[in-house]
Amino acid sequence: MMFRDKRTWKSYVLITLGCLITAISMNVFLIPFKLAPGGVSGLSTVVYYILNGVIPVGILMLVFNIPLFLLGYKSKGRRFIIRSLFGAIILSLLIDLTAPFFNWLINEYFINLDTEMANPDLLLYALLGGGIMGFGLAIVLKEDATTGGTDLLAAVLGKMFPKFSVGQYLLFMDGCVIVFAIIAFKSVKLGLYASLSLYVASKSIDAYLEGMHFSKSLLIISENSEKIAQRLLNEVDRGVTGLKGIGMYSRKDKTVLLCVVKREEIHIVKEIVKDCDERAFVLLIDVREVLGEGFTPLQATQAGKNKS
Repeated sequence: MMFRDKRTWKSYVLITLGCLITAISMNVFLIPFKLAPGGVSGLSTVVYYILNGVIPVGILMLVFNIPLFLLGYKSKGRRFIIRSLFGAIILSLLIDLTAPFFNWLINEYFINLDTEMANPDLLLYALLGGGIMGFGLAIVLKEDATTGGTDLLAAVLGKMFPKFSVGQYLLFMDGCVIVFAIIAFKSVKLGLYASLSLYVASKSIDAYLEGMHFSKSLLIISENSEKIAQRLLNEVDRGVTGLKGIGMYSRKDKTVLLCVVKREEIHIVKEIVKDCDERAFVLLIDVREVLGEGFTPLQATQAGKNKS
């Protein structure tokens, strides 16, 4: 059965929530202002305006998604396809069902669409629409699903023609949709704002999936590594690991210190290293997410992985 346990129910509820957030972003910030940030949603937006709104965007998305699911069925697992099909159907329904409500809500409490369409603040709508859409899609992606779209076709093409990566195929297809929008709407400006929205959406997805808690990893090479390590342990209260290395010029054994700290602790570490050895070599590396003691608990992450 599709909903055989509580974890599966929770997963489908989160997929529905992600689709609702995506539908809100499209109905409020993107579709009304002809912003088509790539993918099936962008293609459907363009076709919707070409047909003068005769066929709703949600139905168009579903129609375009059907052949993509048929193509992607063999390259993706059954579980992934079922969840993605659920996400695609729910998103299409939510876009069409909530569109009248959000049009009324916007006109009643925020802006008058008829007036705003004459001189819209496209930068604001592109940024907000892309950011919110990316957040909604990230929730869906985290549940091992998608809302359909060109990612399925990109996966098939990547398997059939491995000369290019899946990401490159996605970029190409999204670019084609944006070019199509420029031609259909006869506006380069709309295409540029749609590109901005697509970029913001991708960054929003990365931030949600990879973590917002940026840290710094430090590699410290010094003749006084023992003294620096002790001060880091005592004053910063962070674990320090000594890595054995060899200076290829001097041919001497060296201890390379590895330490991960939060952003607000970086200046403290720099002062400690400077105080102990002004000739020390320090390499700072961006870290997207850190799991373990003093950072994000590993147990919580493991529980999230085990849910499916």
